[in-house]
Amino acid sequence: MPIRFDAADAHWRVASLPGFSAAQKDWLTRGGSLTAHLRALGTVAVRVTREGVALPWADETAALGLAPRAPVWVREVVLSVDDVPFVAAHSVTPRAASVGVWQATRRLRTRPLAELLYSDSSVARSSLVSRRVSARHPLYRLAAREIDRLPPHALVARRSVFERHGAPLMVTECMLPALWAHLAHLASMGEASTAGAACAAHAAGQRLAHPLPAAQPRMREHGRALEHTASRAHPALRASDPRNR
Repeated sequence: MPIRFDAADAHWRVASLPGFSAAQKDWLTRGGSLTAHLRALGTVAVRVTREGVALPWADETAALGLAPRAPVWVREVVLSVDDVPFVAAHSVTPRAASVGVWQATRRLRTRPLAELLYSDSSVARSSLVSRRVSARHPLYRLAAREIDRLPPHALVARRSVFERHGAPLMVTECMLPALWAHLAHLASMGEASTAGAACAAHAAGQRLAHPLPAAQPRMREHGRALEHTASRAHPALRASDPRNR
């Protein structure tokens, strides 16, 4: 379904910036519901931080086809995973649309916006665009409140416009440092697991290529066998160890 609204401008671009990490490029360009993607990481909670009539940000007016200082309905939420804020989101639609085509946005409360956007076949979506935002952008100030430590000098964000029966709804999502830290932790755990599996496979291959001679019990001077100490010194040789299964 064609859409007449475009979220891109001189700063918000379809192509990810070269300096973005692989994880950032992935999450900034993922289609579908961001809430659903976050649920793959843990339990997601929505906390509404602001809701009401306001003026759009300077870089939203043209994208939404609004006249200067035209009122809009704004909804701002924080998406947390296991009680840790991962995303600060800001949605905006013309005030007239908020009591018409998009009136359901006023009744969401703590339900995610995705419940409206991805269950209605009449909704079309523009391309996802992304950028870095600094302290001069209101989105940065909105997101910085959710960061415990000193915020970085810039944050990364994405946005797109949803259109329903000719009325636009722009959704802007700013990813917080805790999300990138969590993804980096998962990646490091995955690498460690892969390395461990590779070492175990290599050790198994070595055992097959060079079968060990039948072990002969070694004896202490007082006559006690030492198999129990040998098994701890060479865990890879323990057939009963579940880590080697």
